[in-house]
Amino acid sequence: MKNKYIDLIEQTFDFPQEEFSITDNNLNFNDVPLMDIIKQYGTPLKITYLPKITSQIQRAKRLFNVAMAKVDYQGNYNYCYCTKSSHFSFVLEEALKNDINLETSSAYDIPIINALYDNGIIDKDIHIICNGFKRPQYIDNIAGLVNNGFTNTIPILDNMQELPLLDDALNTKCKIGIRIASEEEPKFEFYTSRLGIRYYDIINYYTEVIKPNKKFEFKMLHFFINTGIKDTAYYWSELNKCLNVYCQLKKLCPELDSLNIGGGFPIKNSLGFNYDYEYMTEEIVAQIKNTCNQYDVEEPNIFTEFGSFTVGESGATLFSITNQKQQNDRELWYMIDSSFITTLPDIWGINQRYILLPVNNWDKEYQRVFLGGLTCDSEDYYNAESHANAIYLPKLTEGNTQYIGLFHTGAYQESLGGYGGIQHCLIPAPKHIIIDRDSEDYYTRLFAKEQSYRSMMRILGY
Repeated sequence: MKNKYIDLIEQTFDFPQEEFSITDNNLNFNDVPLMDIIKQYGTPLKITYLPKITSQIQRAKRLFNVAMAKVDYQGNYNYCYCTKSSHFSFVLEEALKNDINLETSSAYDIPIINALYDNGIIDKDIHIICNGFKRPQYIDNIAGLVNNGFTNTIPILDNMQELPLLDDALNTKCKIGIRIASEEEPKFEFYTSRLGIRYYDIINYYTEVIKPNKKFEFKMLHFFINTGIKDTAYYWSELNKCLNVYCQLKKLCPELDSLNIGGGFPIKNSLGFNYDYEYMTEEIVAQIKNTCNQYDVEEPNIFTEFGSFTVGESGATLFSITNQKQQNDRELWYMIDSSFITTLPDIWGINQRYILLPVNNWDKEYQRVFLGGLTCDSEDYYNAESHANAIYLPKLTEGNTQYIGLFHTGAYQESLGGYGGIQHCLIPAPKHIIIDRDSEDYYTRLFAKEQSYRSMMRILGY
């Protein structure tokens, strides 16, 4: 009878997979034996596997370059990392090894740009795409970059009031872009994105305001929709509207040469994940080229701003099961040694689902369970995976601690959870380790110790 956990996985999915394999009934993550990591550092534990960041960037570059070669596309491809996905220095430093550009979202990103330059990690030729609603401090910080010689800094106008503010702050010429206010998916709570300028206002705004001002060079049209890059009629319709606006503007503005299609490549959130990256990339590139041919204009350089795609799959969060509670006939709870609200706020904030796997005991029988966090908050639980409305884990046995991992958690969690600050119910933020590789093997280093109660007491004024 096949009732072991490994039987369940092998019967349900193609397994092993690229980043997951089993040795002696224990889980490996990107060929790193997780039980060895747990024995060294304990749990709860955050992990960042740096080589995955590089492999994701190189994957996207290959996808777009191959797609462009297939249709003899005349523009070039530019990969930008969306810094808000993870601002950590080790993420930026790893990503920037791959000849990429950066995208910022607020005034507080700009000091990171300056620090990277001061440390010799970037030079002033890098493209800095500045998105977001721009209050005076953000305007001043962007102008500081441009005035100091970052000639490829491109503020993307989010509204019509930003241009005169930039004009006042700048003492040299500046490249700029415009973000289109795309229409949201019909089931969304509102119809038009709050970000950007309406389709029907953009051409008049360019001809009446931007073109007469010789300080600005209009270089980029920016397009992004909340639901990401998906093979839906909605996505292709919005992309087509954007391309029509681009081509109309290109005929009026010869210096316009770049189309930014934002981020939106999904990341793997299930062992059954299936997304055709090649088809989507080739279709996007082909549609851009075909529309430009119809209008008889040159194809634009393509920019993307991948954030979660860059860093999400590099992350993992490991827990111990500390106890089990049978609450009624059907609900068996496994209690973890941390809090989901502290460590993975996307779970309760937007009902995000991750890949959940046991780290050990793959040869044990399995059962359906619910996972509970340490806080007294009713929302501190995890009860389903993206491919099924249930969780199955090995049965607990006396004297054999069960460890679990949630994988591909590398984007947004620390910033949303308030890294280094007060955590829900004062449950401390866990240790965070960095895993990297050399030519021979992997190696680890401790980035942050587990948050201490003293540090939280100081913040609270005790």
